[in-house]
Amino acid sequence: MIWQDIIDQEKEKEYYKSLETFLDQEYKTKTIYPPKDKIFTAFKLCKLDNLKVVIIGQDPYHQPNQAQGLAFSTPKHIKNPPSMVNIFKEINSDLNRDSICIDGDLTSWAKQGVLLINSVLTVEDSKANSHKNKGWEIFTDNIIKYISQNKENIIFLLWGAGAIKKSKIIDTTKHHILTAPHPSPLSAYRGFFGCKHFSKTNEILKKIKKDSINW
Repeated sequence: MIWQDIIDQEKEKEYYKSLETFLDQEYKTKTIYPPKDKIFTAFKLCKLDNLKVVIIGQDPYHQPNQAQGLAFSTPKHIKNPPSMVNIFKEINSDLNRDSICIDGDLTSWAKQGVLLINSVLTVEDSKANSHKNKGWEIFTDNIIKYISQNKENIIFLLWGAGAIKKSKIIDTTKHHILTAPHPSPLSAYRGFFGCKHFSKTNEILKKIKKDSINW
């Protein structure tokens, strides 16, 4: 089984057909991020058989040229958004070195087995949460359920209340869940800073005899 098989199964369902109709109209009439061909980038870069870690964001960045289909990530030439700045601060504090992705492009994490998905995979320009409750949440929940049921020893990093709610659909007898407040400036000081999720993830990977992530 590969991601495309799972995505194709979802596309056959009624909720997804409604979502697709909505998205077709949105992309025709408004500025939507990420570009249509990048919606599923996270799945293209992180192979299912190499999956080690899942990080769940909220929805894509809603300013021009930022969203690229990977949660929290931005293209190299874009200034790092505040949440990304805080993620890099925590990596530096936790691992005593800078992230290998200090330019904000998290492609190398994805290629190492980190699935970077948002709960909602599209957004209208300058309107955060504008594609909420249109069907994406069902899609991403079904992806998480598939991982929970069919994989073992996956580490879920759940940052913020929305992501932490996903704990309910993850089998904690087979998987590892680390939770913290969201890395946004509004909440990072309430416990994201100091969570040490990056070193903790690598400690778990070591115990289960998998290669650690080069953050």
